[in-house]
Amino acid sequence: MSDIFQEVDEELRAERARRLLFRYGGWLIAAALVVLAATGAFEYRQWRQRQADEKLAARYLEAVHAATAEPRDTKPAMAGFAAIIAEAGPGYRDLASLQQAALQAETGHLPEALATWDRLANAADSDPLLAHLAALLSLQHQLDSGDPAMLASRLTALETPADPYHALATEMHALLAMRLGKTDDAKKIFSSLSHDETVPPGLRQRAGALLAELGG
Repeated sequence: MSDIFQEVDEELRAERARRLLFRYGGWLIAAALVVLAATGAFEYRQWRQRQADEKLAARYLEAVHAATAEPRDTKPAMAGFAAIIAEAGPGYRDLASLQQAALQAETGHLPEALATWDRLANAADSDPLLAHLAALLSLQHQLDSGDPAMLASRLTALETPADPYHALATEMHALLAMRLGKTDDAKKIFSSLSHDETVPPGLRQRAGALLAELGG
């Protein structure tokens, strides 16, 4: 008798399963298809992004090669960097901006270079490391002739310990003091840099040499 009841119970369960499948099977299949479609769309977007990144990398390297090739022809490099800046997201855009500004400065177009560095330094979505480097390069190229108050203010903003370029900014502040004839201030800064173990060795040595030159 127990076998009969077991068979009846199994048939009832099978019938309920068939009814449930009939009622909800379409929804289950649709849900599965949605999941598969979403997964496929995500993978496709990832693939497209990889393809786009590879193309950008190739174009960036082509522009860099044009900028450093001998004999030098800066026009293709300038055009390549400008196109990447106009089309790319922050990563390659920022790198191309640094390269473009360096090339502009090297070829005698300093005002354009300063504008390029400053755009990168002030862009809200720039990589902070590259933005601060752009700010520092802009100030470096104005150190001999730029407005002292502006230079001092912007250098001070880069001299916070958390800034990766704070030691270079501090060194530039000392050079600005030398330009203004503030020898004692420059000596103090160079002395501090030359004894700071957190400062890169090359910069410490340079600070020590400049301190000796000033008679410190």
